[in-house]
Amino acid sequence: MGEAPLPDPIVPHLRIAASSGDRVQEALARQRSRSLFHAPAAVRARILLTYLWRHGRLPNLRNPTLFNELVQVRKLSDRNGLMPLLVDKVRAKEHVAARLGAEWIVPTLWQGTCLPSKPIWVPPFVLKSRHGCKHSAFVRTGREDWATIRRQALRWMRSTYGTWLDEWAYREVERGLLVEPFIGTGDSLPIDYKLFVFGGQVSFVQVHLDREHDHTWQLFDRDWRPLSRNRKAATKPPHSLGAMIDAAEELGRDFDFVRIDFYEVNGRPLFGEATFYPGSGLDPFEPRSLDLRLGREWIAAAAAMPGGSDKVPNASADPLPSS
Repeated sequence: MGEAPLPDPIVPHLRIAASSGDRVQEALARQRSRSLFHAPAAVRARILLTYLWRHGRLPNLRNPTLFNELVQVRKLSDRNGLMPLLVDKVRAKEHVAARLGAEWIVPTLWQGTCLPSKPIWVPPFVLKSRHGCKHSAFVRTGREDWATIRRQALRWMRSTYGTWLDEWAYREVERGLLVEPFIGTGDSLPIDYKLFVFGGQVSFVQVHLDREHDHTWQLFDRDWRPLSRNRKAATKPPHSLGAMIDAAEELGRDFDFVRIDFYEVNGRPLFGEATFYPGSGLDPFEPRSLDLRLGREWIAAAAAMPGGSDKVPNASADPLPSS
């Protein structure tokens, strides 16, 4: 049988069939008239247009049902004060060490705001910003152009990450740099295991492979049944999958949704990072039905959180910005 079509996300009165049934429906109905955050029209328009550019359709912000729509609603409305803590690469390590233990942390060799004129760390190592995503420079041999890396780091320090895509949590993080030991095998980056945690329960694991050269990802449920369509053979589960799930659920129990990322080095799990805006809600799922499936998990988790109906994601906004 073919894949069932997704509902039109622009229709303003969509309903979702979730495990919590009528309670979720009633909560959604109550929230339609309740504004969680009055975003400026320019912000709302930017979110709509970037979503349209990537998905070929507008998001339904009044009654979101898709995971990627819910990410947009979070950008507009969710100001949980714990979110900046977990996306700050320096403070997150302190938080994770306190909750899980220091053995879960990749060591920090240095942190600061201005790199030295010459590298003072033995290669291989990686330079990152503490306040952004995809801010990394790898020094594998010591023969890399350090002047170029310093200029790159200066650009990171001059920018406020999260402004363009309206990812609020990153804007609240102090700007800074940190250096960590390279934890890959040879020249290859480690496999990245990204656990989707809904209301303190891991439901899905996304595996990212060969991130530097031939980047692909695969999605599994927590029992490692493949869900996505991939051009590569399904990856085997990591030896420490059970420990990763337990750790992600401990870190994610304060949120209706967070993604917690891990690496595995010599069979040992290591915390990577946390994010509340995977792909900024702009990366399509394949098959598209996964977008709806993950959205259902998020809405049901939000309804089950303390405060229940007050936490069901909803922007209480018309699909198009008012003038």
